[in-house]
Amino acid sequence: MHRILTSVRLNRLAYLDRATGEPVRRYEHDYAGSLVHVDVKKLGNIPDGGGWRYVGRRQGDKNRSATPDKPRSKWHNPTLGYAFIHTVIDDHSRVAYTEVHDDETAITAVAVLRRAVGWFADRGVTIERVLSDNGGAYRSFLWRDACEELSIAPKRTRPYRPQTNGKVERFHRTMAEGWAYARCYRSEQERRDALQSWLHQYNQHRPHTACGNQPPFSRLANVSGQYN
Repeated sequence: MHRILTSVRLNRLAYLDRATGEPVRRYEHDYAGSLVHVDVKKLGNIPDGGGWRYVGRRQGDKNRSATPDKPRSKWHNPTLGYAFIHTVIDDHSRVAYTEVHDDETAITAVAVLRRAVGWFADRGVTIERVLSDNGGAYRSFLWRDACEELSIAPKRTRPYRPQTNGKVERFHRTMAEGWAYARCYRSEQERRDALQSWLHQYNQHRPHTACGNQPPFSRLANVSGQYN
């Protein structure tokens, strides 16, 4: 059995996609800006005093109940809502641009894209294509018109094939481990305030295996002060 699995390159878990069990088929565009991936990661907001992951279920429920100015569910429990992390990541360099918002509407997604285009342009990268899933925001006329205005070709993954957008999915997993759940935050605002510092570390200092164990910014040419 091991000989057969080795012959088809299925003998190591690293060769398989965790979510689907299918072989990983790696591809990469030749230069920065040729394609960017976009997606939204949904996280539960943290109550004042800390969430249950670090303080335990009982204290977490107390913190949630004590957090002021929150709406209540039909069972009269306080609901903290969600944080929606909008990410634009470059396929070639793995450089990521991320913002946190309180929704995932088309208006918000388009605004994030516009700011990301400007952010990448300041670093010498012109975005040509954008790949998204089939979420409502990315199927909207607003998204289509914005891409046309920005001279970006919009692409969408095949339905039920999230691995096609695997680079941004993998980034969100790294972000969850390195930022969202990395330590005990005493409030949602504290966690959001820590995002840009972590993102700077990821883009400019953290070694990335896809970049030859160099940080993603190493693949952007002529960026002044890229390691500051």
